[in-house]
Amino acid sequence: MRSDSDCPDSGPDFRLQRVTIHGHERAFVKAGQGPALLLLHGLGCDHTTWSPVIRDLARHFTVIAPDLLGHGVSSKPRADYSVGGYANGMRDLLTVLGIDKVTVVGHSFGGGIAMQYAYQFPERTERMILVAPGGLGPEVTPLIRLITLPGFHQAMGVATLPGVRHVGKAGLRVLSRTGLTGTRDLGEVADIYESFKDPRARAAIAHVVRAVVDMKGQIVTMVDRAYLTQAMPMLVVWGTDDLVIPAKHAENAARIAPGAVVEILPNSGHFPHKDHPERFVKIVNDFIRATQPAAYHRGRWRTLLRNGPATPANQAVAGGRPLAPVAQLPTKGA
Repeated sequence: MRSDSDCPDSGPDFRLQRVTIHGHERAFVKAGQGPALLLLHGLGCDHTTWSPVIRDLARHFTVIAPDLLGHGVSSKPRADYSVGGYANGMRDLLTVLGIDKVTVVGHSFGGGIAMQYAYQFPERTERMILVAPGGLGPEVTPLIRLITLPGFHQAMGVATLPGVRHVGKAGLRVLSRTGLTGTRDLGEVADIYESFKDPRARAAIAHVVRAVVDMKGQIVTMVDRAYLTQAMPMLVVWGTDDLVIPAKHAENAARIAPGAVVEILPNSGHFPHKDHPERFVKIVNDFIRATQPAAYHRGRWRTLLRNGPATPANQAVAGGRPLAPVAQLPTKGA
């Protein structure tokens, strides 16, 4: 296991470490002491998306924040970029680090991985915290759907030429500071745009997106298995102004997993942990203090699987149009 120079934006106490598993190098930050928190970033991001909250979370927890395979400075192989593949990779990383159980925290695409991890490895998952996650409804920004089209790799190769990239990135950052509607998250978009200058990163991102999204919307869903959260504490955090994955999906979470705690943050976009870091840390701390870690029992899991959900979710057929996972609530006066 190797340690690099100080992790950018995460402070001098949090050094980027690397470990090789299955021949692929995986980068991560590990900090603090206490119950383990696994922080999973979203599409095109890396561990630094958690920089505003790592230090405060590490006061009470052992925080592990990896660069997912294909992202950041982790390897970018021709490999399995499905949510199941990522869940397996996180299991293996935690095993190497000697960590048996975690509260898994996932943002956006990382939320989809968190759900899959909890589903595949319930005996190793104490709680699930989902931050503006994928997997709770079909809608997703057209910008992500476009990545699924043929020619994305070539088009981004031109768009990330040095002159074009510098102008485009600067423009996005300027817009992000205007306060105009819909521009809040453009600073983060600029960071993702910058990462696309690496052709390996572009190829990896395309593989990731095509595994979970098509031009009609999100493919992967936890809706059909949400009833299993009866056996595990679940928190959902969303920003009201999210234009990447709409905040109305939080309503889906509340209805398909009635035991879930749902927190909607006003004046926040797709990155609530960056928009309101102190509030986010308090929400996480309060949730963990208020809940007991899940204790896996095979008999209870078997009973849940046999009984299924009390109300089955809407499910689209292969090749069909996406469906809202639950019927829309009637409007007042209807």
